[in-house]
Amino acid sequence: MRQTLSQNDVLRLLKDPSGENRKEAAIKIASTYSAEDLTAGERAIAEDILRAMARDVETSVRVALSENLKEYAGLSHDIALIMANDVDKVALPVIRYSEVLSDDDLLDIVRTQETEKQTAVAQRPVVSEQVADALVETGKEEVVATLVGNDGAAISDSTFEKVLDDFSESETVKTNMVQRQKLPIAVSERLVNLVSEKLQEQLVSRHNLPLNVATDLIIQSRERATLGILGTDATILDVQALASQLHENGRLTPSIILRALCLGDMEFFEVSVAVLSALPLGAARALIHDDGALGLPAIMERAGLPDSLKPIFQAAVAVSKETEYDGGENDRERFRARMLERILTHMEDPAVGMGAENAEYLLERLCGIGIPAQTSTWSVQ
Repeated sequence: MRQTLSQNDVLRLLKDPSGENRKEAAIKIASTYSAEDLTAGERAIAEDILRAMARDVETSVRVALSENLKEYAGLSHDIALIMANDVDKVALPVIRYSEVLSDDDLLDIVRTQETEKQTAVAQRPVVSEQVADALVETGKEEVVATLVGNDGAAISDSTFEKVLDDFSESETVKTNMVQRQKLPIAVSERLVNLVSEKLQEQLVSRHNLPLNVATDLIIQSRERATLGILGTDATILDVQALASQLHENGRLTPSIILRALCLGDMEFFEVSVAVLSALPLGAARALIHDDGALGLPAIMERAGLPDSLKPIFQAAVAVSKETEYDGGENDRERFRARMLERILTHMEDPAVGMGAENAEYLLERLCGIGIPAQTSTWSVQ
């Protein structure tokens, strides 16, 4: 409800110009000033009074102005700056909410003021990338944690990466990042390796990562190390021993099998499917490479592999037939490239819903290798 300054208020203020009376007058003048029906002359008079009150020796008077004008978009810029540079009680509401303050004003506050005012900037409903960068540059945990927890803050991928570099040990920063409504998938991937199991679950859930990808993100470091056990001179017995051990420990997952395929390791795929389906390796291979339409789906079902991976596994098997190792230079790299091309094409399908950029990034992280530039020019049969 609008409060206006009455003649009685003026008389009371003249008779007793106490801090309390000046505070009440400030509230009423601020209310009058923010009204839409003032003439230009009336507004100018009100602004002159507000400028004087913004320098009142009584803090409570200035606080009253701040609280009543913090969200008024028509506030004169110079008055907003006076209050923003005042003591915290006066400044913080204006810094946090006033739309009158420009990015240049906010950058000056971030670079010259103390933690409380910097944190108020980080709490604003909208924070630009430029201001977010400056806030991160302060290097203060409280400020950065507030910023990354603010969904209204525009934060670039590179700034997120800097936050993870500088605050990888801060539980508050990491927790607030997890709680954001949206994170770049690259940041999600890195963050998931830095947080607790509870936060991993929240990260996967809040940011809608596909189930098989989410599972991989959580255990990717372990899986990469596991596959690294198999050197180039590993025998089929070595592969069988590793797959059996993983199966016994519940770690022969769809994601590690897919990872092996991305790395061009068809042998690990064949052995893993044989182990999961409890079939001899020869029988498993026959079904996997069956030219008909039934063999691979049948053994995938028997092995308990998800139907969502069937197109990817089918593409991988097709590639294995088209691109055999010939012992020539870089034959494994050629096989990997062809495999990635097929899998990437499938993941980019609108029906899958991942999008080309995320699909490419996830494959790079999943496989631990880059996707050759020439794959974008190859035709896919």
